[in-house]
Amino acid sequence: MFYSLDDAIREIFGADARIADKTRVFGGDANDSFRLTLKDGTGLFMKTNTGPMLSSFQAEAEGLSAIAQTGKIGTPKVLAIGTDPGGFSFLLQELLVSGQKIRDYWETLGAELAAMHRAPIPPENRKGFGFAADNFIGAGKQINTWHASWIDFFRDCRLIPQLRAADGYLDKKDRTRAVSLLDHLDRYLIEPAAPSLIHGDLWGGNVMTGPDGKAWIIDPAAYYGHPEADIAMTELFGGFAQPFYRTYFSCADTPPGYSDRKDLYNLYHLLNHLNLFGTGYLAPVQRILRRYAPV
Repeated sequence: MFYSLDDAIREIFGADARIADKTRVFGGDANDSFRLTLKDGTGLFMKTNTGPMLSSFQAEAEGLSAIAQTGKIGTPKVLAIGTDPGGFSFLLQELLVSGQKIRDYWETLGAELAAMHRAPIPPENRKGFGFAADNFIGAGKQINTWHASWIDFFRDCRLIPQLRAADGYLDKKDRTRAVSLLDHLDRYLIEPAAPSLIHGDLWGGNVMTGPDGKAWIIDPAAYYGHPEADIAMTELFGGFAQPFYRTYFSCADTPPGYSDRKDLYNLYHLLNHLNLFGTGYLAPVQRILRRYAPV
């Protein structure tokens, strides 16, 4: 970890390296993002936030590194994390300059994501479902305490924290349905054969074209979980192109009944959006509660 952005730049790129230009990049809602250009023309990507948010960048860096270590799919290289005397924390990454999309763009993404989901887990992370540290889903805290059971993990670390935070939005029937759902979650979800590394926040905004023309995944909220949770998230906000799904399901060993489970996985994300952005997400939360826990 570094204690100065300038020190990080000099350590990585040499004693004479300096930032020549800093341009704000728009798109994220949790951090400020910038394109940095060094005096030799090297481009970098940087996220910043307040000093106390350093932990979020540490967690994101761990997720990016875990994805990169699989060697199965493109993701940005982490260069440095740290704090600066200017009062901010930072995450410094390689700058992705998009190339021309390859012909089989979506098919390749489907195949590579399936390969990432099947990748061997490093020995130090063979602890069940969870991750080495808590991280963030957007601006929301994501709990990653290790569990032996996927269903228990999803109940304890995904649904319960979000339902507690959303209590003020829910009426009496909603709360009754939520309790019923939590009590009977094993009626609807199934245990995978083994945990898989998943991106954790895989919507269209977190996919971009890399320099090789293939789809790269960015901004993870990574953990070891059920691959279906990633695929469900891709369908939540508009969905990916159909060739992605055809290829993914042809490569992955997805158990029957995924379409009956995907709304439950997305209940987590909708609750998170409800807690972050307000009542615009209440109706879909209530719809899913009614579907799985009619009372």
